[in-house]
Amino acid sequence: MTAAARPASSPETFRLRGSNYSLLTLRLLTGDVQAVLPALGDQFRKAPGFLRFAPIAIGLDDLGGEQVDFPALIAGLRALEILPIGVVGGPQLLRASAAGAGLPTLRPAGQRETEVEAPSPVAAPAMAAPPVAIAPTPEARPAPAAKTMVVSQNIRAGQRIYAEGSDLIIIGSVNAGSEVIADGNIHIYGALRGRAVAGASEDGTARIFAQNFDPELVAISGFYAVREGLTSTSIGRGVQVRLDGEQLRFDPFG
Repeated sequence: MTAAARPASSPETFRLRGSNYSLLTLRLLTGDVQAVLPALGDQFRKAPGFLRFAPIAIGLDDLGGEQVDFPALIAGLRALEILPIGVVGGPQLLRASAAGAGLPTLRPAGQRETEVEAPSPVAAPAMAAPPVAIAPTPEARPAPAAKTMVVSQNIRAGQRIYAEGSDLIIIGSVNAGSEVIADGNIHIYGALRGRAVAGASEDGTARIFAQNFDPELVAISGFYAVREGLTSTSIGRGVQVRLDGEQLRFDPFG
């Protein structure tokens, strides 16, 4: 529904919609920006291009009463080619501090897209509304099963595939320099030579399966491992990656 009447000769140029998108969240475990930024920079040097120009939310739930130098954090993240767009969680004072630096508080995901009505230029006079019959509440229906994104091709260097709210199946290989991300599990029926991020919406039960395992980086629910840290026993084999506590496990299959 559009917000306001317009002349018949004037084409519609925009609509306002309230939407929710799944984002990667950078959970701060300390408010010391000068400790966080070098650690991030070191991590990304091991996986060039990872999260490059990716929009992320800043998670504040783990900080308690700690203060954060948000202007320095924003500048540091942008220098790493990461784009912070808002904050989630945390105490009200911390969210207010973030808002003052230009990071608004993001709404929880899970709501459906809704139309946003712009304010009318002239307020209509108040009128008594006629009585309206209340429709019966519809019976609750089971939620539809989550879909799975299927990609039937190799993922080239520089490509990024994101399966929002679903699993991701790649019938092909993920080449070096490419990146696949899913809120659920990732299945790769080929070689994994690039980067794979499963459980991007902080789902610690997500897994990564690859027929030929030789990644630049794998991550589940924010826990990462890079190629240099992997043992040779996993390389070139069928491997599933899962999260066990705060450790990634690499188990053979097939």
